[in-house]
Amino acid sequence: MDQQKRNFALTQMKKSVQKLGSSAEGYGETTLMRFLIARSMEAENAAKMFVQWQKWRGSMVPNGFISESEVPDELEAKKIFLQGLAEDKHPLLIVQANRHFSSKDQIQFKKFVVYILDKTIASAFKGKEIGNEKLIGVLDLQNISYKNIDARGLITGFQFLQAYYPERLAKCYILHMPWFFVSVWKLVSRFLEKATLEKIVIVTNEDEKTEFIKEVGEEVVPEEYGGKAKLVAIEDAKLTPLENETTN
Repeated sequence: MDQQKRNFALTQMKKSVQKLGSSAEGYGETTLMRFLIARSMEAENAAKMFVQWQKWRGSMVPNGFISESEVPDELEAKKIFLQGLAEDKHPLLIVQANRHFSSKDQIQFKKFVVYILDKTIASAFKGKEIGNEKLIGVLDLQNISYKNIDARGLITGFQFLQAYYPERLAKCYILHMPWFFVSVWKLVSRFLEKATLEKIVIVTNEDEKTEFIKEVGEEVVPEEYGGKAKLVAIEDAKLTPLENETTN
């Protein structure tokens, strides 16, 4: 993109944010650009999205992070894993759906989604947040049964990514999709933006599995999926401390 056009869009976005009664001060240009890209470089729409994100963040994450003590029931299932950085330096997040059951506490579930996304993105920081860090997701549907199906939870996860973590998803691989999940996925897909759908790869055969391992990197892909790494539960994953402060 032309630097002049980029600078103009950023300036217009900042002005629009001010008109909406908020401020973009303290946020780097790389962060603001994610919102502009998510809204096709339309400054006013990007500003609206940014302000909505600020309000949501202040309400959902008033302390700046979700502590593990806020999501004990979700963590107990041991269904989320956070591996190292893939070949393209994006952290690898794995969801084992056969360990998931629809949550009776939707507030805790939403906080859990934030906990997962925040910690995964933070694992890509190298001393400090740049603002353009992305993640790679793997949704493993192996051995799921009807009791594990949670269309609402899946939609919530993707909608959070779209609305509050713009341009944070690099790619999402879906593994071992059973025939009875196809109709569920068609339903979920109706809630996804085109840009999100284009980043989703459904792995259906050995050639695609080989390509998945190659793209991510066998040193990061767990042994269960054909790689060399050990699974690491997200609560056990250690983050590198930020410069002048500690990462939560």
